[in-house]
Amino acid sequence: MYFVGLDLAWAEGNQSGVAVLDDDGRLVQVGAAVSDDDIEAALAPFVDGPCVVGIDAPLIVNNPSGYRLGETLYNRDFAPFEATAQPANTGNRLFDPPRAEVLCRRLGLDPDPLSRGDRRAIEVYPHAATISLFKLGKTLKYKRRAKDVAKRKDELLRMVGLIEGLNDATPRLRVRSSPAWLELRKRIEASDRAFQLNACEDPVDAVLCAYVALYFERRREDVTIYGDRDGGYIVTPALPPGLTPAPRARAAANPEGGDVLPRLEQVQQLIERAQRELTEIRRQLGG
Repeated sequence: MYFVGLDLAWAEGNQSGVAVLDDDGRLVQVGAAVSDDDIEAALAPFVDGPCVVGIDAPLIVNNPSGYRLGETLYNRDFAPFEATAQPANTGNRLFDPPRAEVLCRRLGLDPDPLSRGDRRAIEVYPHAATISLFKLGKTLKYKRRAKDVAKRKDELLRMVGLIEGLNDATPRLRVRSSPAWLELRKRIEASDRAFQLNACEDPVDAVLCAYVALYFERRREDVTIYGDRDGGYIVTPALPPGLTPAPRARAAANPEGGDVLPRLEQVQQLIERAQRELTEIRRQLGG
């Protein structure tokens, strides 16, 4: 059985990360692809038989606006850890239909998280997995929107080290003997430009997506499914009991812009909270 990770860009033209684990948790492939055809070609040898594919992208989207219920429920738990899920709805042309749904149909994968079929796909979220698996108080800041390249590199290397530490976890993730992984690590260590880190972060995330698929298969009682097959969902290792968010650092005042950054963060949180509450009210009203 293979466990596949796909850190999927929402639209073709942008890089996606691809990773594959075998039944023993050994990394057998990690890399990148761009087009749907490229992704299908990369995954085809591993999804013909029993497999679980963990996809970091909206997989089932039926709501015309706002958040999916699964995102609302997920955000209640993970937003305090700075792992907020962004809203997916069919009002956004990128999700009508979602790219992940199209790929699942092409590959013949069952997207029902409760299915016991041989060939399945689930929607996952690497940020949430890092919080739960590594017991972090907040997400690591290695993604593209992080502006400080040196700090971003440090955070990505920390992520690499944490992933390598899953060699001692249950189930085991065995990446240290993979030549492709060792080469990926070297590329990160040698990076000093943002575009170089951009090329590395998606394959790293894909490895974590593959591990979540493995974790989901082997430790079903220790995962949380936010949402359902009908309205969309997110699968993640469950939050450890007692884990608390890290205190939020106050941004330094900008002499030219005053307290703009803290105010911006506060407004974003208020908007997210209002959107979640609106979705819940609509659900309760049956609309």
